[in-house]
Amino acid sequence: MDFNASSPIWMQVATRIKTEMVSGKLPPGAKLPGGRELALQYTINPNTAARVYQELEKEGLVEVRRGMGTYVTEAAERIARLRDGMARDAAEDYMDRMASLGYTRAEAVAWIEQEDREHAEE
Repeated sequence: MDFNASSPIWMQVATRIKTEMVSGKLPPGAKLPGGRELALQYTINPNTAARVYQELEKEGLVEVRRGMGTYVTEAAERIARLRDGMARDAAEDYMDRMASLGYTRAEAVAWIEQEDREHAEE
């Protein structure tokens, strides 16, 4: 994973894991790699890996089962809220970027519709 300097590494890894959760790649109840394995997988410090899991646990997205490991929450409504929030953030980012290019909201929406039509034809 290529990290950027705009946000902390632990946050970037946590976002990647959240994306895997909402996409279904990491389904509810899935066992996550151990802290050391996560550190190796992302080439990060083990303390950074621990921070990732601490934050995900604080958000209620993972459950730590002592002696067994860390698991994706089985609370489907939490994952659904996370997915909606991530979609909202992506839409806001898109609208902000289009506004910075001088497009109105209506024009930005028209671009999405255009792209949708073009992909439907493929």
